Amino acid sequence: MNASALPRDPRSLPPDVRLLKRGERFLEPDVYVLDVDGRPAVVKDYGRYRRTPLSPLARVLVRREARVLDLLRGWRHAPALLGTIGGLALGIEFIPGETLSDMAIDAGSHVFQQLRGAVASLHAAGITHNDLHPANVLVAGSTPVLIDFASAMRTPRWLRWFPLARELRRSDLANVAKMRQRMTGEAPSAREAALLAPPRWVDAIRLGWKRIYRRLKGA
Repeated sequence: MNASALPRDPRSLPPDVRLLKRGERFLEPDVYVLDVDGRPAVVKDYGRYRRTPLSPLARVLVRREARVLDLLRGWRHAPALLGTIGGLALGIEFIPGETLSDMAIDAGSHVFQQLRGAVASLHAAGITHNDLHPANVLVAGSTPVLIDFASAMRTPRWLRWFPLARELRRSDLANVAKMRQRMTGEAPSAREAALLAPPRWVDAIRLGWKRIYRRLKGA
């Protein structure tokens, strides 16, 4: 993508650019749609962190997400990578549809069957999403598309059965089950619930991270 396609100031967008989300939280980008070479593209723009101490971290997030999307090129459950711009912005394919959190009607069980299969195939490729929730699942027609791979991780084959890698896969699948239950009323079976229950050490780490995040957010 050409850097000249970006608005000069992402905090005051021109009228021909459609804002999808204003970045307000810690390391959260502005997300907007603009026209690139005659077609709409979604831009995740961390430009507000330029020349700040958080700029290196923002650049890492852009590189990580670009790398994962490049690995998933051609996969129908993820948007195509269009390119990076200036190290602090990422351009991806615009996919018309609604997120699960915005859907006017409940998604059917068939959407969640596809979603679970998509997540399983993602895991088979050694990739975990790590941030699955209704706002990060877009439904195009009846096909679920995962978005926002900023937290995704790719694990080498020899590490995939280490406890942390297993936990990341379990967490992804548990989030799919929670969304399915919330939106269709279909509860996991007793066997599925037992397989997806987090171990105690995970609860301890999660509690510690929440405390750290609250302090960072307060700072």
